[in-house]
Amino acid sequence: MSLATLYSRARSGINAPLVTIEVHLANGLPALSIVGLPEMAVRESKDRVRGALINSGFEFPARRITINLAPADLPKEGGRFDLPIALGILAASGQIPAQALNCHEFIGELALSGALRPVKGVLPVALAAREAGRGVILPEECAAEAALVNDIPIHPANHLLAVCRHLIREEGIPPFTGTPETTARQTHPDLADVMGQERAKRALEIAAAGNHSLLMIGPPGTGKSMLASRLPGILPSMTEQESLEAAAIRSISNLGFSTADWQQRPFRAPHHTASGVALVGGGSNPRPGEISLAHNGVLFLDELPEFDRKVLEVLREPLESGQVTISRAARQELFPARFQLIAAMNPCPCGHLGDTSGRNCRCTGDQVARYRGRISGPLLDRIDMTIEVPRLPTQALSRPANKSEGSQQVRQRVERSRQLQLSRNGCPNSQLTGRLLEQSCLLTPQSRSLIERAMDQLSLSARAYHRILRLARTIADMEASEAILSTHIGEAISYRSLDRQNQLPN
Repeated sequence: MSLATLYSRARSGINAPLVTIEVHLANGLPALSIVGLPEMAVRESKDRVRGALINSGFEFPARRITINLAPADLPKEGGRFDLPIALGILAASGQIPAQALNCHEFIGELALSGALRPVKGVLPVALAAREAGRGVILPEECAAEAALVNDIPIHPANHLLAVCRHLIREEGIPPFTGTPETTARQTHPDLADVMGQERAKRALEIAAAGNHSLLMIGPPGTGKSMLASRLPGILPSMTEQESLEAAAIRSISNLGFSTADWQQRPFRAPHHTASGVALVGGGSNPRPGEISLAHNGVLFLDELPEFDRKVLEVLREPLESGQVTISRAARQELFPARFQLIAAMNPCPCGHLGDTSGRNCRCTGDQVARYRGRISGPLLDRIDMTIEVPRLPTQALSRPANKSEGSQQVRQRVERSRQLQLSRNGCPNSQLTGRLLEQSCLLTPQSRSLIERAMDQLSLSARAYHRILRLARTIADMEASEAILSTHIGEAISYRSLDRQNQLPN
C-alpha cells in the first residue's frame, strides 16, 4: 500500500482542531515534501523523522514521499506531528499495518534516536479526541496531563518502537491507569493573618460570593495587596469544567501545565509595566495573555493608575463578555477571559491624601487630578465595588492577634452563597443579564424606592444600576433572603463610592 491516513491535532487557541495526515509514496527521485501550511518546525520534521526511522531499525523508503496535512488552510506548527508522520511513512511502505491507525490519534516529537519528547497543549488534544471517540498515543511525560480527561484511553510511549509494537499487536501499550498526582491543598495565605480591616474583609467576602470585581483605595502599607492575595483562598472550589478550562489555557501557554496546579484558582498579578499584548495576549502566533491565564481565577492589578491607560482600556470588553479575540493578519484566535478583577491604588501620587497617620500630602490639585485621570470613567463604571482601606492605628498592630476568622470559615459561607446562585440562575450573580436579572432581583417597595432615589441623586448610569442590583442580590443570598431588602440595596450603594462622590475618595 502506497497511501496511509492517520489523525493528529493542531493548536488553535485553546482548541485542538483535527489534522488528517496523508502519506503517499510514488515512483521518482527520492524526495520528501510536506504540504498544508507547515511552519518551519514542521518542515524540519522530515530530518527528525528520517533519523528516527533509520536509528530505530526501519527502512526509510527511497521513493518520492508526499505528506499532506489537512485541512490545507489551517497553520501547522511545532514538532507534534513527528510521530504521526513517521507512522504514516511506515504504514504507506507496508512496515506496519495501516488499519491499526484508525482507532488512535497520535502526537509527539521525535528525537533522532526515535525517543518521544513531550509537547505542549496535550489537554485540549485529549478533550477533542474524547469527543471524536478515539484514544491518544503520546509521550510518557504528557500522560498525566492527558489523564485529567476522563473516559478516554491514553497510551503513553517512550519510543517509536514501542508505538510500532503496539500497532502490530506484538507487545501492546496498556492504557494509562495511574491517578494524576493532583492535590487540593490550600496554597493561598490565610485571611486570619490580616489584622483589622473588617469592612475590607466583608467586601472581599461579598466579592468572592458573587464573583464581583473590586477596587481598593488607600495609603501605602494598609494591607491592600495582602487582602487581594487571600481572595483565592476563600473562593469556591473549582468544578471539573472550570478546572479543565484553566488547565487547557495554561497547557498551551509558555508556562506549561503542572498537575500540581489542578483545581487551584489562578492568581495572576502582572507588573504595572506590562504591555497590552502581555495583558490580553497576542503575537504573530496568538498566545493567551494574563487575563486568559486568570480565567476562572483572580487578576490582581496593583498600583492601578501606574498602568498605561491604553493597556487598561483593553480590559473593558473582556470584563463584559468574558472573552477576548486576538486578530492578526493571517489568523484570529478567541481566548476565554472570565476573570475576577481585583485592583488597588493609592489616593494620590504620594499616597498620603487623607492619611490619618499625620503625614501630609505633598501633591498639588493638578497632580492628583492627572493621577486619577489615568483610569477612565468607563473602566471604573465596570468595577462592581470600591472600598477605602484606611491605615490602622498603631495600637491595633501592636495588640495580640485576636480570633479573626480564617479563610476556611469564610469559604464555607461563600460556597453556600455561590451554590444558591448556581441552583437558581446557573451562573454567579455578577453574570446576570437581561430577563434573568429581572427575575432574580425581586425588590420590595422600600428597596425599589431607595435605588430610584440613588439613581436620581447620584446620576447613575444604567450599567451602574444593574451592577448595584447584582451586588445587592449577592448580599441577600449571603443572608438567604429571597427578596432584596432596602438594607441590601443600601450596602450595595455604599460600595459605589466613586458614584457617590463623583470622584475618587479622599
